[in-house]
Amino acid sequence: MTQHVVITGASAGIGRATAQLFGKRGANVTLLARGAAGLRGAADDVEAGGGKALAVPTDVADYTAVASAADEAEAAFGPIDVWVNVAFTSVFAPFSEITAEEFKRVTEVSYLGYVHGTMAALAKMRPRDRGTVVQVGSALSQRSIPLQSAYCGAKHAINGFTESVRCELLHEGSRVRITVVQMPAVNTPQFSWVLSRLPRHPQPVPPIYQPEVAARGVVYAADHPGRKQYWVGDSTAVTLIGQKFVAPLLDRYLGRTGYDSQQTDERVNGQQPNNLWEPVDEQPGSDHGAHGGFDGKSYAHSPELWASQHPVASSTGALTAGLGTLLAARAALRRTR
Repeated sequence: MTQHVVITGASAGIGRATAQLFGKRGANVTLLARGAAGLRGAADDVEAGGGKALAVPTDVADYTAVASAADEAEAAFGPIDVWVNVAFTSVFAPFSEITAEEFKRVTEVSYLGYVHGTMAALAKMRPRDRGTVVQVGSALSQRSIPLQSAYCGAKHAINGFTESVRCELLHEGSRVRITVVQMPAVNTPQFSWVLSRLPRHPQPVPPIYQPEVAARGVVYAADHPGRKQYWVGDSTAVTLIGQKFVAPLLDRYLGRTGYDSQQTDERVNGQQPNNLWEPVDEQPGSDHGAHGGFDGKSYAHSPELWASQHPVASSTGALTAGLGTLLAARAALRRTR
């Protein structure tokens, strides 16, 4: 039976790579995003891989639009089997330099967009008592960093509401599943179109992983949704374990290093296009694809993804990583004094 998958934020980055991977499996893929050029490119990718695609221009901040897209998806391909929430936007700036309107917009897209997608998905799945929702999270959902207060706040909120929904589904005895995939820094186009007030070009905090690594984690979670959470990337494991054991130390360490690590050496004038309010891949020829501008610095494989899929085998490694985090953070903090 052909699988039907809905992906928000499908025009670029992790969403785009995930759409490509499901397309190669021959799935029917409904693609939701704002940018017309990116959506067309994603649809072409799915069909080139052997799947069928439906592109629905959608701003996930608008629940009515998301619910309508879900109706359109089922009219085209039948019942939705998997719904993947990926869409987000952000502002790279100190909190004091973000306006209330900008913070609200990030929250509406990056948090409420997930709420809206989950609502629309469950409205279809719960009456049938089957289906899976995959939330694409981040290591920053449990360990925040400077300059991304709006994004980190949204990612923390996703964890909270997802846990509540999971408990409710368990209470009902529902066979609908919901899971989260926590991501590392990923080489996506967001760093070329994010609203930034930094003096230098924004970058993901190394180590950086290719979007295909993230996509493999999403597809695995969709196939094995019984676990509460999956981790992709060694840095995700180190970050989350470090937050558990040495959070105050990480506060001081990130306060001293977090600004520089999120910027390249390239100076910018602050006038570059951004996608906070409008898509930047609206016009023909402006499709950005899955990858950002850091291919030469990005990893194509993640040992931690395997470990996350084999938790018993990786338990000793997790303890070792936790100890390593403590020692590395202490040493790094001493070097920055």
